[in-house]
Amino acid sequence: MSKNVIVIGGGVVGLAAAAALVEAGHQVRVIAPLSDSQPASWGNAGHIAVEQVEPLASRAAIRSVPRRLFWRGGALSLPVASLATWLPFTLRLVRAAAPSRFEAGKTALRGLLAASLPAWQRLALRMETADLLREDGHFILWEKHESALRGEAAWGAVDTGETHFRRASVDELAHLGNLILPKPADAIRFEGSAHIADLGLCLDALRRLIERNGGEMLDGRASAVASGPSGGVLVTLETGERLEADHALVCAGARSSELMRPLGYHVPMIDERGYHVEAPVTAAQWPEHLPPIVFEDRQMIVTRFRDKLRAASFVELSRPGAPADPAKWQRLEDHIAALGLPIGKDATRWMGSRPTLPDYLPAIGRCSRHPAIFHAFGHQHLGLTLAAVTADIVADMIAGEAPPPALSLDRF
Repeated sequence: MSKNVIVIGGGVVGLAAAAALVEAGHQVRVIAPLSDSQPASWGNAGHIAVEQVEPLASRAAIRSVPRRLFWRGGALSLPVASLATWLPFTLRLVRAAAPSRFEAGKTALRGLLAASLPAWQRLALRMETADLLREDGHFILWEKHESALRGEAAWGAVDTGETHFRRASVDELAHLGNLILPKPADAIRFEGSAHIADLGLCLDALRRLIERNGGEMLDGRASAVASGPSGGVLVTLETGERLEADHALVCAGARSSELMRPLGYHVPMIDERGYHVEAPVTAAQWPEHLPPIVFEDRQMIVTRFRDKLRAASFVELSRPGAPADPAKWQRLEDHIAALGLPIGKDATRWMGSRPTLPDYLPAIGRCSRHPAIFHAFGHQHLGLTLAAVTADIVADMIAGEAPPPALSLDRF
């Protein structure tokens, strides 16, 4: 039966879900500020990270915190000014890292990630965008022999799901060595992962897919969602306009907790911010079909998109609205200079917030006390990775199927 559905949020999760819903025959309106073309979904490394089966809420991740702190050269930033925000979050993370909860989270993520790449393959075909999804794996590179030994052993000890890796060949190492100043000590190549070749094109293709199938893109921002007078939902925009529908899907990224709080749902989400710098690049400067490279010693990933090269990093746990930290961009630019990457003075800077929950699992389900309202947010680093499979789950939920119990918002 066709339903009237309002999707709140225009990131990759919201757009993929809206596309799945219109294709299932529902009447769909997407509410998102169209001027905001760079949400966190589009500022990332473009990596379909199906190897990241183990939640970051783990005892191993907690033990690694001291060497990963920003002031020690790492990617983890805990700003003093945001202490009141990140301290409660990290205490919840520690509880979520208990062995039983970690194993349950890993089981849930393994199932999602196993279905992620097939879901993206199907979605890419429907988007009719040639060569958008590149299934060519990725490299992890080390500049020091001792870190290579530790790193390869560490990757060999973790669950990487449907992917596998091998040591880079002599020719691959030589090729990588010709691209950067310090010769790599060693590298591994993952097979079974993928990346999106152009995030802007992906955004546009999803919007076209929605509109081609009868969906609407509404330029605006939702300020509230509530049960409607006739059993459906009522969505209020910041302009004061009210829209009625049978169902609403809240997938507004880092803003989702603001929409859920008035309904009585506690969403302990944090703005986990990432940074990147990027610049136009030619094939002579960086091969067009080279897969993403993780420079693990520097905790940085470099991705070649169609016409740009992007370097991205950092996990900054900040309060909402905190200003960007220029030291993060400077660190990236220092790494770029040390590696001799072709990202120069014409580079652009970006910072965005990943919606992250303490157990590093998304919240995908139906609101227990408001059955006409569904939610899909909190995808942290895996928003792009899980977008297509989340869209499939959302379409199934609207059709009446039960959502995954491990991802219920009621776990908080």
